[in-house]
Amino acid sequence: MNASRRTPLGVSTAALTLALSVFVATDTAYAAEQTPKDQGANTDQQGGGDGSGIYAAAQIQYSGSVAKGGSTGNVTSSDVNWTPPPCWYAPYLGAKDFKKEMSKSLEDQMNTPGMGGTAGSALGQAKSHYEDEFGWADNPGYKDYNVEKDGEGMFWAGVENPNEPNYLKRTSCSDLPFWVDNGEAPPPRYEQAITPEMLAALAYQHMELPGTKVTLAPQANTKVNLPTWAWLDAATFDEVQATAAVNVPGFNIEATTTAVPTSLTLNPGTADAITIPADGQCPIVDGRIGEPYAAGKAAQTPPCGIIYRRSSNGGTFPLRASLTWEISWTGTGQAGPIGLPNGTIEAVQDIAVEEIQSVNR
Repeated sequence: MNASRRTPLGVSTAALTLALSVFVATDTAYAAEQTPKDQGANTDQQGGGDGSGIYAAAQIQYSGSVAKGGSTGNVTSSDVNWTPPPCWYAPYLGAKDFKKEMSKSLEDQMNTPGMGGTAGSALGQAKSHYEDEFGWADNPGYKDYNVEKDGEGMFWAGVENPNEPNYLKRTSCSDLPFWVDNGEAPPPRYEQAITPEMLAALAYQHMELPGTKVTLAPQANTKVNLPTWAWLDAATFDEVQATAAVNVPGFNIEATTTAVPTSLTLNPGTADAITIPADGQCPIVDGRIGEPYAAGKAAQTPPCGIIYRRSSNGGTFPLRASLTWEISWTGTGQAGPIGLPNGTIEAVQDIAVEEIQSVNR
């Protein structure tokens, strides 16, 4: 994405960066409420901060199977190069409210001791940008903060993704707040303006999938060369959904991300073991993965399982079970589901393996 900043005439980029730091969200506030167990958490994400700057106020409302408190979910993407948006532009305030907030922030900054030179000039030009129609390339100015159009649109501003570890990426949505009429798309140059596709990625980032607890027979303790049966409870195979939405006057979009389990991968935790199937991937067959062990099956080969070839010598082997989920999304303006990278959930179970004791008669 292009995150370049358009610089007003006669002001250095460094000075403008200092001035614009007032207007970029540096924190994100969350509010969560309990929902029924089968719906997960309901979390609102919105702009917030320490009282010294301008923050995008449009909430991203999360619902469905999402982590509580705005934290990331438990899904790991199979594509190491895929990441959710580090920041975005979103609706902030109507014209009258924006004037109240922005004019105060500008005034406070301009009255800060030592705020002079090029930095002070940048703040002065930003003030002229919103009050006196001062503009530059691709950035038309506004008269009196556009108050004559109050109710007909909103100013948009940058929002940081608090779960993005890269500071430069997280703070790259640093352009001055800009006006968007109700029902209109943001100007094309703002490639990071919030979209349903971005909401789908954020829903993915916050999605909470059920844990992968594999049932084993024998349980926890098994024998060398004895097949260990492995299977998953049928309830694990329900599809899981998480929704992210933005709803403000004149702008309403949403996206729902859906995860469906597809296969289980077993890693026995030692090279001295074989998996069944040989590649360790147990597919879904007739709506289930693996087959529950039952009396009389001891001599049979399980469809999903492990055979350990040596004992764990009084310790345990870390059996890793990874459940792969196929993930897609639908949303505002989309005719059908669109694929996202598969996700995985991994769990570790400690397995003790003992030698079979022979009996001498």
